[in-house]
Amino acid sequence: MSRYEQKPLDFCGLKTVPLGRRGGKVRVEQFARAYQRGAGLAAWLERLPRILAAEDFRALAGALAAARRQGKPVIWGLGGHVIKCGLAPVLVDLMDRGYASAFAMNGAAAIHDFEIGLAGATSEDVEAALPDGSFGAAEETGREINEAAREAAREGIGLGEALGRRLEALADAQFGLSSLLLQAYLRRVPVTVHVALGTDTTHTHPAADGAALGAASHHDFRLFCRLVAGLDHGGVYVNVGSAVILPEVFLKAVSAVRNLGHRLEQFTTANLDFLSHYRPRVNVLERPHARAGGRGISLLGHHELMLPLLAAALIEMEP
Repeated sequence: MSRYEQKPLDFCGLKTVPLGRRGGKVRVEQFARAYQRGAGLAAWLERLPRILAAEDFRALAGALAAARRQGKPVIWGLGGHVIKCGLAPVLVDLMDRGYASAFAMNGAAAIHDFEIGLAGATSEDVEAALPDGSFGAAEETGREINEAAREAAREGIGLGEALGRRLEALADAQFGLSSLLLQAYLRRVPVTVHVALGTDTTHTHPAADGAALGAASHHDFRLFCRLVAGLDHGGVYVNVGSAVILPEVFLKAVSAVRNLGHRLEQFTTANLDFLSHYRPRVNVLERPHARAGGRGISLLGHHELMLPLLAAALIEMEP
């Protein structure tokens, strides 16, 4: 016998309801269908369940396809890991197909992409280089990127444009095809680069000029604001792999655009990353849509899988 004074609650009088009357949020018609060998990617996508992330995936693909049809901007915000995962060729193809009208990069993404165009390789072994202080000390990377920043400041252009132009002169022919900075520059597609001083390896190079970097990056921020203004009623902003810098930049751009009297409503935002972070959730998916309509979509997964899958879905949706 229990020593407790409290006795278990008696359920004899609990009221029940018929299962049919109760219903359910998930129904069998929403379930996945087994893939058949040789059916192809379009059939695989069609067989995904009509539930949760699978429906979000369809919604993002649909928003991107609709923006393309309507001639509305599609802006991709890119963190460094996206470029390191080898996804620039996928993004270049999306650009050529009309699914990317501009790109925004943090400093890391720009550095990795610049090194790919210059040398066909990037992403050093930090643990091996940090003990002797040689981490981030690549001569050509620091020299050329900082020279591009000085040129941008002198000429009144942005850092993204200046880096693309410099790669046009310096990139190895076999590597340049894999540089998003260069390929976007050749197509006159805007690339903005948003630098936080002290975060990037090129800021420790002897050629670093904080004033030039600031001027070039601020030019790009104002250009980014112009691009964000075009998202009104049907545009799409996709943040991929930037947990802090670009979500903060995007939120400030949204506020500046509205402050200047531009209407910015009924657009789609998305965040793709393999972890859920605070700033992308609130600054990209939630706050921009408050009293403005539209939708924020979160998709969790590794960039090297999710981005090619999304691109393939868009290609399969084309007429």
